[in-house]
Amino acid sequence: METGIQRAVRDVCLWLPEAEEFLSHGSPNFRVRGKTFATYVVNHHGDGRVALWLNAAPGAQESWVGADPDRFFVPPYVGGRGWLGVRLDKGLSWKHIAALVRESYEKVAPAALASTLGKTPPVTGPARMLSESELDPMQSGRGRALMKIMRTICLRFPETQEAVQFGFPVWQAGKKTFAWARCDERGFCLGFWVGVERQQLMTLDSRFRIPPYMGHNGWIALDAGDDCDAGEVAVLALQSYRHFALQRMLRNLSV
Repeated sequence: METGIQRAVRDVCLWLPEAEEFLSHGSPNFRVRGKTFATYVVNHHGDGRVALWLNAAPGAQESWVGADPDRFFVPPYVGGRGWLGVRLDKGLSWKHIAALVRESYEKVAPAALASTLGKTPPVTGPARMLSESELDPMQSGRGRALMKIMRTICLRFPETQEAVQFGFPVWQAGKKTFAWARCDERGFCLGFWVGVERQQLMTLDSRFRIPPYMGHNGWIALDAGDDCDAGEVAVLALQSYRHFALQRMLRNLSV
């Protein structure tokens, strides 16, 4: 479901000539003729921010971050190229946000296209900011239920601990992650190591998919909707734990 702030972001980005939206790494991006000028990012790797990353003009990043570090920041990955992070949850006026987006668009758009710009239309900001569960779906009712299941199963194994990696909860055997939980554009999912040789067979079941980035190392993701079977999760968690655990951990394993 589209939130009020998502509507405001689209309003401030898509009025620009030939601007279009596409999804990249789970985040809405906005581009003109193939060049991205803005990215909308929520709680990136658990940073707690609701923000736009803007392809800012030279010097803008240093100027804004230096003047107001509570509202502006250097975003990861693209910050080294001068992009500017703009917080949308710190009371910055949407007139100001619209002006910054326009500047980023003008930086990347062809000059002939940018010259057609008229007056920036007024943008109505959202009536409310994101709730805790919208900012972090793991804090929702379903997210909390999954966390309870995973903690019950994973923390009973010898020498295990819960940690956070890239903003998502993981469970580790010593220092090695053997299970994780997250919510992406397709919903809640749980991850386990199963081995490359088993992945293709498991994906014949539509509940399983090979996750990006780590899938080539033998990981599988299980869709974790309301009908997720705790018994199946326990079997997957155990075999993944066995793969990563040290011999002394396995000697103390009672299941």
